[in-house]
Amino acid sequence: MQVSITVNGETESAEVEPRTLLVHYLREGLGLTGTHVGCETSYCGACTVLVDGKTTKSCTMFAVQANGSEITTIEGIANGEELHPVQEGFWERHGLQCGYCTPGMIVSAVGLLEENDNPSEEEIRHGIDGNLCRCTGYHNIVRAIEYASAKMRGVEPAPPDWEEAPA
Repeated sequence: MQVSITVNGETESAEVEPRTLLVHYLREGLGLTGTHVGCETSYCGACTVLVDGKTTKSCTMFAVQANGSEITTIEGIANGEELHPVQEGFWERHGLQCGYCTPGMIVSAVGLLEENDNPSEEEIRHGIDGNLCRCTGYHNIVRAIEYASAKMRGVEPAPPDWEEAPA
């Protein structure tokens, strides 16, 4: 079947098998390997992308279902060489360890902050609850998203937990 999908601002057209999952089309068809294949059952969230602005686990969608859609993968989050505030937050607040879940976690956080630019800690935890991380314990991931939220609102992010706040 023929599909035409806008991925990270570029329209891509291809012939795909009807059973091709979106995650496989992105990785194998387009070479966008930042979208990771984890469980292939929608449990882990490593394959999360934005489809028409909504977070979607790309292992749960066929490429043909995305026909005519706008997809944003982790490769499309930054603005050229300038990191997105969520990416910067993961860097500044040490929100990753092995990095396997990181692309899906960042895309989910971007989707969350597009819907709610000032989420509480509870709302952040709820917003990423479809993404599993087996390394971090989530504390620094939440702090990274709080950092990004502040930056996106033009507010100075709170100092990291490991630094003392100024007197």
